[in-house]
Amino acid sequence: MTDSLTVLIADDHAIVREGLKTLVQSQPDMTLIGEAADGQAAVQLATKLQPCVAVLDISMPGMNGIACARQLRIASPSTKVVTLTVHEDRSYLRQALEWGASGYVLKRSAATELVVAIRVVASNGTYIDPAIAGKLVHNELGSRSGNIEVAALSEREEEVLRLLARGFTNKEIARQLAVSVKTVETYKVRSFEKLQIESRVELVRLAVARGWLESA
Repeated sequence: MTDSLTVLIADDHAIVREGLKTLVQSQPDMTLIGEAADGQAAVQLATKLQPCVAVLDISMPGMNGIACARQLRIASPSTKVVTLTVHEDRSYLRQALEWGASGYVLKRSAATELVVAIRVVASNGTYIDPAIAGKLVHNELGSRSGNIEVAALSEREEEVLRLLARGFTNKEIARQLAVSVKTVETYKVRSFEKLQIESRVELVRLAVARGWLESA
């Protein structure tokens, strides 16, 4: 992470944008380099400015925040995405994570959670608003927690899963662990089979339950 985190904000409500701008600009380690009122403009700006983090409102007209996050995976792959939303429905969280977002913050708690989320995702972490993270653990893992706890992961398998949950790619993990990308994929497949999970969304749920993201 650089000394100053460059941030782009996109929200179709001018008053909300002003509040987010004030919040970001008050942080000594952050620099606001752009703002947009819709998803299309956000993609264009991010492509040009290459911010460290893009904060995207999910419910923008035209191209919404999730579609925008999907576009940024190609247009600005180094940019981490934090989605900002009023939606506490798990389906929105699932979509955001599946399409490349690393952070999910509720608007009602943005004043306290957003800057934390920006710092976490800029450091290659994954951040889920605590208000919804607790619901994830209770609703999604409750009936399966026994199976998850008894699953025997090797030290290296757990290490790979921790990094995957924090948002690192297979190539980045291979570089960190000094192994091949194929070896990382093997660990991933084996671990997913042991834990009976099938997607990154389920992996993040597991990471939340085990406290892996808190210690990231």
